[in-house]
Amino acid sequence: MRNILIILFLSISSVVAAQSELLAKNYFEQGEYEKARSIYDKLLQQNPGRLDYFLMLVQSNQQLEQFSEAEKLLLDKLAERRVNPLYYVELGYNYSLQQNEIQALIYYNKAIDFTIESPNYAYSVGDSFSRYSLLDQAIMVYEKAMEADPEKDFNLHLARIYGEQGNLEKMFSKYIDLIKSNAGYKGAAQQGFSQYITEDPTNEANILLRKTLLQKSQERPDLLYNQLLSWLFVQQKEFKKAFTQEKAIYKRLEQEDLSGIIDIGIIAISEKDYENARDIFNFVVENSATPEAKLQGHQFLMKIALDTATPKEYQKIEQQFETLFAEYGLGARTYLLQIDYNHFLAFQAGKKEVAIANLKALTNERLTSYQEARVKMELSDILVFDEKFNQALIYYSQIQKRVNSDVLAQEARFKVARTSYFKGDFQWAQVQLDVLRKSASQLIANDAMQLSLLIRDNSLEDSTQAAIKKYARADLMALQNKNTEAISALEEILTNHKGEKIEDEALLKQGQLFELTGQFKKAEANYLKILEFYKDDILADDAVYRLAKLYEEQLLLPEKAKAYYEQLIFNYADSIYFVEARKKYRSLRGDAIN
Repeated sequence: MRNILIILFLSISSVVAAQSELLAKNYFEQGEYEKARSIYDKLLQQNPGRLDYFLMLVQSNQQLEQFSEAEKLLLDKLAERRVNPLYYVELGYNYSLQQNEIQALIYYNKAIDFTIESPNYAYSVGDSFSRYSLLDQAIMVYEKAMEADPEKDFNLHLARIYGEQGNLEKMFSKYIDLIKSNAGYKGAAQQGFSQYITEDPTNEANILLRKTLLQKSQERPDLLYNQLLSWLFVQQKEFKKAFTQEKAIYKRLEQEDLSGIIDIGIIAISEKDYENARDIFNFVVENSATPEAKLQGHQFLMKIALDTATPKEYQKIEQQFETLFAEYGLGARTYLLQIDYNHFLAFQAGKKEVAIANLKALTNERLTSYQEARVKMELSDILVFDEKFNQALIYYSQIQKRVNSDVLAQEARFKVARTSYFKGDFQWAQVQLDVLRKSASQLIANDAMQLSLLIRDNSLEDSTQAAIKKYARADLMALQNKNTEAISALEEILTNHKGEKIEDEALLKQGQLFELTGQFKKAEANYLKILEFYKDDILADDAVYRLAKLYEEQLLLPEKAKAYYEQLIFNYADSIYFVEARKKYRSLRGDAIN
């Protein structure tokens, strides 16, 4: 019983201390330093060994300009038998706050000298100097500690400090040294580079990094420099140069590993640099050591062909696919290639029935659960495209059961909701969407939330659901690439349902279709209408972002684009476009960093 009471007492004491600490922190952040000091004083009496309480007590006194009290606290600590050199930094800073720079420097130097004798204190002392922006002193601490104890490695800290100082050449060198000593730091170094590197090859930081890597490579060749140059060229979207570096790595390693080259090719496709992507995957096909790797190269070459094809080339593309299937077969081995082929047949070549038959046949092959789910997903999408909604719903449901723990199952559930929406079964669609909003991946959850809001907003005030039914029909037409018909259907909504909730949705959707059909001035007019009449509604940030992109990429009005990116940054900070808008704004403004 006595032990239980002790445990209970300690638990209550711990909770009380935590609440007091939270209260003190809140007082300090709100500028009520007297109250904060009082609580930190009591907390420190109860926990004399807590460094954080002590430092907050010192800072509270400093904020109250009670510098003598702060000095006394620090001198008492330095009079103890076991000295922590961190207190020298704190005492020096306390003098600096009083413009007594001579005394401050004396104690800063004492902290540095202490860490030379005891390098184990270098991290805490260097970090303390950094917190007060005493970067030269922090550099000295880290460098002296590394000289005194070669086992210590503060290159990461030094690199960050050099970056803060704007000494980019030293920063890059330190990051590179860090990777050479431990390859595990490569990701951290690249993240550090990314704060200064831009897409512009003439940016000062880009030039310095390239120069540093080339210089080091000439002094002592190492594959690391090729890898980092490849990474730099990818950031600059110079995929041909990145490919050259990856080829050099491939030839040096002689391990038949084409993964680095394939990665560059995939990024080039995503950036629509098809010319270089084609060269890259031709190299993959020519140099693949296994039929599987060669097949992968062919698959990406076909993706490029599909992305760049005109209707006149469709027959040639069909023949290319057939040639590959003759070589590699129509089983599980080529299931991804078959998905691409049948997507092309249905959505581009106008052969939906052939695609549906092919995919149904493929489901009878010996596939893994995941492979079968991928095939059925494509089959279901084509059935929706062909307005065979009930058949599509059956397959989407099968996917959910087959791979219930995979993100594909969430995607299938969303498509069940979207198909029900196309059918006009808004109630069932809403049920599925409510589940997804709570449990799905972020991307699917966002899509689910948007569709859910569309249905809910346009079902409450209109019991007949006439407007939402028309909108769903127009949405389906857009999916079927019937853009002209979809634009007309949306125009009918804008004419006959003016002022209703659906209007901003129709304006945005029609604007997107105007962009797809090259009617950029009409798209501009739609987005401006949303901002004029619905600037406080949920789609306002979409309209601002699309306007900015339209001005930047199509209408070539960079100043207008910059103004709208800026508007999104300041007025819609919670928008999903915020990060991209900030990046674009800084680029248009000519900033040297991301």
